[in-house]
Amino acid sequence: MSTTVANTIATPATEQLRNLARESLQRCGVDLTAMQTEANTAKTTITTRSPITGENLFDFPAADAVAVEAAIDAAYEAFLQWRNVPAPVRGALIKRLGQLLTEHKHDLANLISIEVGKIRSEALGEVQEMIDICDFAVGLSRQLDGRTMPSERPGHRLMETWHPLGVVGVVSAFNFPAAVWSWNLALAIVCGDTVVWKPAQLTTLTAAACSALFDRAATDCGAPANLNVTISASAADTQSLIDSPKVPLISATGSERMGEQIAPRIAARFGRTILELGGNNAAIVTPSADLDLAARGIVFAAAGTAGQRCTSMRRLIVHETVAEELLRRIVEAYSRLPIGDPFADTTLVGPLIDGKSYVAMTDALAAAAAQGGQVMVGGNRRTSTSDSYYVEPAVVRMPTQTAIVERETFAPILYVLTYQTLDEAIALHNAVPQGLSSSIFTTDQREAERFVAADGSDCGIVNVNIGTSGAEIGGAFGGEKTTGGGRESGSDAWRAYMRRATNTINYSTELPLAQGVTFA
Repeated sequence: MSTTVANTIATPATEQLRNLARESLQRCGVDLTAMQTEANTAKTTITTRSPITGENLFDFPAADAVAVEAAIDAAYEAFLQWRNVPAPVRGALIKRLGQLLTEHKHDLANLISIEVGKIRSEALGEVQEMIDICDFAVGLSRQLDGRTMPSERPGHRLMETWHPLGVVGVVSAFNFPAAVWSWNLALAIVCGDTVVWKPAQLTTLTAAACSALFDRAATDCGAPANLNVTISASAADTQSLIDSPKVPLISATGSERMGEQIAPRIAARFGRTILELGGNNAAIVTPSADLDLAARGIVFAAAGTAGQRCTSMRRLIVHETVAEELLRRIVEAYSRLPIGDPFADTTLVGPLIDGKSYVAMTDALAAAAAQGGQVMVGGNRRTSTSDSYYVEPAVVRMPTQTAIVERETFAPILYVLTYQTLDEAIALHNAVPQGLSSSIFTTDQREAERFVAADGSDCGIVNVNIGTSGAEIGGAFGGEKTTGGGRESGSDAWRAYMRRATNTINYSTELPLAQGVTFA
């Protein structure tokens, strides 16, 4: 791998990005001037930065530990009111939020691109995901149903009811600065909960815009204040969110290390968690696969978002009889990937979020080489400024699944392994700590069914003939093993945000005991 700069990338000037951010925030209802004025006298501040140029944009006041406690209290008081509002009425608030998100789709996409570096279509897609989860949650608000079960006792009925849980703490990561919040918020609100949101400090602008739009929706619907309280603060100052008994559920997206730190503390107070942590995702390509289809799916999953999705493809396990042909197609596609300004229509790969990510990528590539790997394409850095990090997505052929392959690197590196039998491929696939997303490319129904069976993929997301990334909101999102085991978004993920009560109703004049017990 060459570590020299390959060529220079043209990007917008930082002042252009500031102006675009300012205009987008204003349209969403954020008073940027007031926030910056407050930052001038704040004890601590958060500085927003754009990975597009690597330069700073604005300063914002940071919440301290006292403010975080106040936010929890405010959300708890709001919950005491909100839990008694009928669910379809709660759904009306999310319906209004969806309308505002639609109206400001381009504004939010602007902010996501500025703060994360996502290309335009992916930024717009993230906002569309928010709109979609609002649609889902509105329908859900009329379907929070329990069951009625037959009782063994005459004149009795068994049923279950679902009730609001309380304050939901949402900790989100930089790579999906708006969508992950919306997955949690939309379900929590229709379930009768309230939310305290700690966004990533790297995406303060996006969080401010999302919060302003929700507050506007709440005002339009006559809903109580503080149903969503956003706290932009350091991890140290938000410890009370993890430890507070007033926050029965923490939904956290981040690294496996973060999950290891917070999960025992939440469990110690008998709190609940939804953890979305690491994902060392793989695809198996069988001899029967449609290689054109596979190549397209692999390239997007591995190189899209500059490899900074939790569902990005990290490993490719391909049958030895088709490996050379498939790799030829992938290498050719990689060599033509347009890398650069995320706002340019032709760009497919934007920047890494920061220099730490670039160092992690270069360290991983060096480790792969030391463990017998060969870089087939990519790995070089391109630049617009000294503080921006545009890289060529890399494909690395490995002799075996070594230590570096078993560790997730949040950057566009695709490790390639070969196999001889499907059993061998599935064993390789499952032999990592993480268990988020997976896929198989095959036209053999038996191979497809085996992969989705109990002894196939051990991941929470199992795909056939599509890549590992790009989940729809209709299905539950989440993974197993060190990915955390939580589920968000669709299907019955709503149950995590509620508490279940089993009710026995005696409508007779007798008092028989269960199991034939007598006590007289």
